[in-house]
Amino acid sequence: MKKPRCGVPDVDVARFSTFGNNLKWDKNDLTYRWEISEDHLFSDVYYHRWCMWFNIFYVFRIENYTPDMPAAEVDESIEKALQVWARVTPLRFTRIYSGIADIMISFGRGAHSDNSPFHGTGGYIAHAFPPSPGIGGDVHFDEDETFTFRSNTGYVLFLVAAHEFGHSLGLSHSNDPGALMAPVYSYQDPDTFVLPQDDVRGIQSLYGKNEDPVPPGPTAPPTPDVCDSSLVLDAVATLRGEMFFFKNRFFWRSYPQSYTLQQTLITNFWPDGPDSVDAAYESYQSDRIFYFKGRQVWAFSGYDLVRDYPKSISSFGLPKKVKKVDAAHHDPETGKTLFFVGSNYYSYDETTKTMDSGFPKRVDETFSGMTGKVTAALQYRGFTYLYSGPYMYEFSSSTGQMLRLLRNSYFLPCTNY
Repeated sequence: MKKPRCGVPDVDVARFSTFGNNLKWDKNDLTYRWEISEDHLFSDVYYHRWCMWFNIFYVFRIENYTPDMPAAEVDESIEKALQVWARVTPLRFTRIYSGIADIMISFGRGAHSDNSPFHGTGGYIAHAFPPSPGIGGDVHFDEDETFTFRSNTGYVLFLVAAHEFGHSLGLSHSNDPGALMAPVYSYQDPDTFVLPQDDVRGIQSLYGKNEDPVPPGPTAPPTPDVCDSSLVLDAVATLRGEMFFFKNRFFWRSYPQSYTLQQTLITNFWPDGPDSVDAAYESYQSDRIFYFKGRQVWAFSGYDLVRDYPKSISSFGLPKKVKKVDAAHHDPETGKTLFFVGSNYYSYDETTKTMDSGFPKRVDETFSGMTGKVTAALQYRGFTYLYSGPYMYEFSSSTGQMLRLLRNSYFLPCTNY
C-alpha cells in the first residue's frame, strides 16, 4: 500500500472488476477537456460544478498543464491514453475547448474540493470518478508528483492517464498484477505498451468490441497462471527465508508467515533490475541475490542495486562464448554456485570469487538421470532441485542421486491469491 498507486479505493477487487451496478456511460461518443489558459502555460483557473455525489456546489481550483512537461507532450499523452480504450471498444473521444465535458482533466495539490485530497509526494498519484452526472468521469492528477513523457525517473503521464480513464469509463481495480487496472503504478515503455487481455475483457464487458476494422497488431501476453499444469518457470531463488518463482515479467513470492502466494511484477520490487530473468540465486556469503539476463548480471542487497552492477556474466569467469545462463543455484554448505548452460554446468567458488578448474562438466555426469535441459534450479534444505519444463527433479546434494520426480507445483501450489 506504500507503493505509488491510484487513489481510487479497492472495492471487491477481482481479475477485472467494474463499479457497483456496472456504472457506464449510456453513449459511445464522449468529450474531454483541459482548462487551458490562453498561452497554454501553467496557470490557475476556476470553474463551478454541481457535485451530485456529495450534494454540494463547489468552486474547483484547477492548476492547468503541469510544468513538468511541455504542453504538446501532455496533449499527446492524454490523447494516446484515451485511444488505448477506443482501440478495443466502440467508444470515441472528442476534445472540446469550452463548456463542461464528460471527462474534465486537471492537476491539483492537497485538498482540491472533491473530498479526496492528495497527500504530497508518494502514495496516491492520481484518481478518477466513475461514470455519473457532475464529477463523474473526471480525472485529477497530483501536481506534487513528477510526470514525464517517457522517462522512468518520474511517472509516465500516459500510463497514469490510461489507468485513470479506465475508472472514468467504469472499471474498478483488478488483482491481475499485469493489468493496466492493477492499483499499483508500474513503469512500462509507452512506445511498446499493449493493453493487457484482462483490461480488454473488462472494458468490453461494459461497451462491447470495436466493430470497425482494426489493423492487426501485437497482443499482450497473458499473466502467468500458477494453476497452469504446463507452466515452465524461468528461475527459482530464495531471499532471506522467502522463495521466489519467476516467469516472464512476473514472480510469485512465498514466505513462511503466510500460506497465500503473492504475484507481482519483477520491476515493482527491483525497479533497477531486468524486467525478466533467465536465472537467479541467493549468495549466503555476500547476502545478495543475483539476476541473470542475457550476457548481464545484476546484484541486489535486498531490493537495492549493488554499486557497479549490472556487469557482464564473464565477471564470474564464465567463458565469453556463453551468451546466457539457463539456471543457477547456490549450496551454502560448500560455498559453491553452479551455473547451468545448455547440457553443461560450471562451478563457482563464492569465497575465492573464482571458477573451479575442471569445468564445464556434463549435467548428467553429476546428476544421474537428468537428461533434459535445466530451466531453473534451487538448493533447499540439503536437496538440489533441477527444473526441466513443467517437472522438477529432486537430488541428494551429497551423493547426486535422484530421489523423486515432482511437478513444478510441489513448492508452488495452485492457490487463489
